[in-house]
Amino acid sequence: MGIGDVRRVETESCADLYYVDPGVYEVPGHTSVYLLDGEVPTIVESGIGKHTDRVLAALDELGIGREEIEVLALTHVHLDHAGGAGELVAACPNADLIVHERGAPHLVDPSTLVAGTKQVVGESGWQFYAEPEPVPEGRIREVTDGDVVDLGDHELVVHHAPGHATHQVVYHDPADDAVFTADVLGCFYEQFDTARVATPPPTFDLDQCLDDIELLRDIDAETLLYSHFGPRPADGALDTYADVLKAWVARVAQTRRQQDDDRAAFKDLLDANGVPESWSDDLEYGELRMNFSGVVTYLDQQATTTDEQERPAAE
Repeated sequence: MGIGDVRRVETESCADLYYVDPGVYEVPGHTSVYLLDGEVPTIVESGIGKHTDRVLAALDELGIGREEIEVLALTHVHLDHAGGAGELVAACPNADLIVHERGAPHLVDPSTLVAGTKQVVGESGWQFYAEPEPVPEGRIREVTDGDVVDLGDHELVVHHAPGHATHQVVYHDPADDAVFTADVLGCFYEQFDTARVATPPPTFDLDQCLDDIELLRDIDAETLLYSHFGPRPADGALDTYADVLKAWVARVAQTRRQQDDDRAAFKDLLDANGVPESWSDDLEYGELRMNFSGVVTYLDQQATTTDEQERPAAE
């Protein structure tokens, strides 16, 4: 599947669901934006604002008018999922933007989100992003755990899944027996046979991430709709990613113990990092830096908590 291509989700239960590759980070097979051509036409995820034109072109290809879109649902507000939201809302005048209540302020004023992203990915990584357009507050519908977004012949059942980010949700569509997984199961790029981690700062929490995987187990959907990338059957995916995630956190912890400082630890991991041939050095560096930083922040917080618990009470 190439950049700009549109495919139908072809699983046993899914109907009228498509996904487009908007070319996030200028590589194919990295990020999906989903298009539901049902009674209430809906977009799930927005991609980065640089490539909104490809999402709109996909609507044209499917014969869905921009004014027909009534819902733009975001799983969370990290820029690879939400950076194009402002442009899509402007292009689709009848769409409500659905997002968890903790993420909504960052869409109205993206400045903090932009500053945090720049700090994590660095200048080389920021070249792949675009400054997001603010979303008018009146266009945003905040949701929280247990809410249901009515799409006529479909619905999105909202489940809060805060391990990857405090503003992350997954959406379950019972009619399609499918769940939009956000980053709960990491990234399943087409070039790999197994998932890769998504562990960004500042709020990555391993235990909560494992609880989020159990949440997906309870939902028990037939089809997993990855934001990175595309649909996959659920068989075995949850256990596999739990193992990958725990192994990554343990590897970062061990590498830090073996090296003099975090700079040396990161370099050691970078030298051993395997990525698709289509990825640039800047993209490889930015992705690993983000995932490394999230685990380091988590490990340091755990160490601080342990120290505080073990410190004798003052007499």
